[in-house]
Amino acid sequence: MKTVILAGGLGTRLSEETNLLPKPMVEIGGRPILWHIMKIYSYWGFNEFVILTGYKSHIIKEYFINYYTRYSDITVDMSNNSVEIHNHRTEPWKVTMLYTGQDTMTGGRLLKAKAIIGNERFMLTYGDGVSDINIPKLISSHEKSRKLVTLTSVQPTGRFGSIEIDNDGKVSSFTEKPAGDGSWINGGFFIMEASFFNYISEGNPTILEKKPLESVAEAGQLNAYKHTGFWRSMDTLRDKNELTDMWVNGYAPWALWQK
Repeated sequence: MKTVILAGGLGTRLSEETNLLPKPMVEIGGRPILWHIMKIYSYWGFNEFVILTGYKSHIIKEYFINYYTRYSDITVDMSNNSVEIHNHRTEPWKVTMLYTGQDTMTGGRLLKAKAIIGNERFMLTYGDGVSDINIPKLISSHEKSRKLVTLTSVQPTGRFGSIEIDNDGKVSSFTEKPAGDGSWINGGFFIMEASFFNYISEGNPTILEKKPLESVAEAGQLNAYKHTGFWRSMDTLRDKNELTDMWVNGYAPWALWQK
């Protein structure tokens, strides 16, 4: 099953980093968040990726073109223009990169992958979210539901600590970054049948989360897999710094390949 990753947006809320880089190439601990996302899928045995690029797409392309030498030990002999590879640090990945336009909406980007995906079931996620999600359980939920689309629903943590105060001013409980308001939100990590493309209009700058998914839900064909583990989207510089701290300090719940 192919994994499609939306990696073409501007990432305006992370402008401190995205003035120079596309958002999926912003690094966590020296590796792009895109790499972390791909490692999650690869841990579960899914190694064929379709990356939908847009803003500064050349940076993503150059990263994978040079991946082989970037992470391997090499000797360059400039006298005879030769390169010797000593230790190969590569991944078992097949990566297709599709330029889907600078300003194309998410639905339009996905539609441009239709020819590559064909009539096969596929996975889809955003290029800025990491999770310790169990992909086989997600697939099982999708198959049991017999729906057209399954999304992963998550409950994000609150931004601030929560305290409970008695009438006399005494703090009876303190919780640092508790769960949010209890609402479930779309966390990405979709499973989709190929017929979902019928819900995306040709030539229409469609936002995936608007008419296409709303129409699927109205048709009773949208399933939700509830993930209660770790999930985090890198929307702001604060998110990026917190994820980096987790990685550096050895607490990165999404890094299943390190456990």
